[in-house]
Amino acid sequence: MDLTTNYLGLKLRSPLVPSASPLSEDVDNIRRMEDMGAGAVVLHSLFEEQLRQDRLELNAHLQHGTESYAEALTYFPEPGEFHLGPEDYLKHIAKAKKAVNIPIIASLNGSSPGGWTDYARQVQQAGADALELNIYYIPTNPDLDGTEVERTYLEILQAVRSAVTIPVAVKLSPFFSNFPNMAKKLVATGANGLVLFNRFYQPDLDLESLEVKPNLLLSSPIAMRLPLRWIAILFGKLDASLAATSGIHRGADALKMLMAGADVTMLCSALIRHGIAQIKVMENEMTAWMEEHEYESVAQLKGSLSQKNCADPAAFERAQYMKALCNYSA
Repeated sequence: MDLTTNYLGLKLRSPLVPSASPLSEDVDNIRRMEDMGAGAVVLHSLFEEQLRQDRLELNAHLQHGTESYAEALTYFPEPGEFHLGPEDYLKHIAKAKKAVNIPIIASLNGSSPGGWTDYARQVQQAGADALELNIYYIPTNPDLDGTEVERTYLEILQAVRSAVTIPVAVKLSPFFSNFPNMAKKLVATGANGLVLFNRFYQPDLDLESLEVKPNLLLSSPIAMRLPLRWIAILFGKLDASLAATSGIHRGADALKMLMAGADVTMLCSALIRHGIAQIKVMENEMTAWMEEHEYESVAQLKGSLSQKNCADPAAFERAQYMKALCNYSA
């Protein structure tokens, strides 16, 4: 069975790719991911806030004005909670590259244009095969229109693209008025791939302490519906790779994403829940299904159920919505 696929111009042995998570902070884990069949590994993210200041400067900044805004400090991690600082992150890339033969994709997480994007050049020099730019931006200003929000994304990408020659993928949210148009703009600005979608971790309210609390919830398979739909719509319309993330827990989930048009399927919650060996479990599930249905390769099935190749293209648009409601019975 030929499971090879191409992503960001890189040939991968499998479309199963561990996404950015704390699991990749340990080089031994990255070795295990390769042993279990991962096609590549996306390293955990380095944050814009870490790159703006070193740890001591960040700590001084956070402590400034505590007498007036003490409660606000609880929303920021302590400097020691960042497991790897900027210099350590570069060393980690180099160690990972020496430890495995699969591509290593670095990850930068930011939300605003600025000098932190220059760090991308150092990531390339450290040996990363590609860079995933995770733009985690939540606009809250009611006077900021959608065009300016889009411009922020494009400016960040443009700054990074000008600093590196390695492939760059952009991980973004679906919250745009016309997502296909935004996707087209990102590719035109230099994105070699799009990762759909960033999961915005929503805050929760603690009724006992009357405080806003962070609340990390792992994904469930239902989360895959949103990226599946948009990947199916975008397949064949962009000169860029498409990566699916969110809700991919089983081999069947990965197969659906590939049939929609994804080049790779990224895994996070499934590995945190079940362990790194889940990669091999999913690969075996995929292989068994493909053999049963007489598929010889991932390339053969990729995009076969996209909007472009689907017998009923309207199924990905409003017609699906109406049919689902009409067919529902309590």
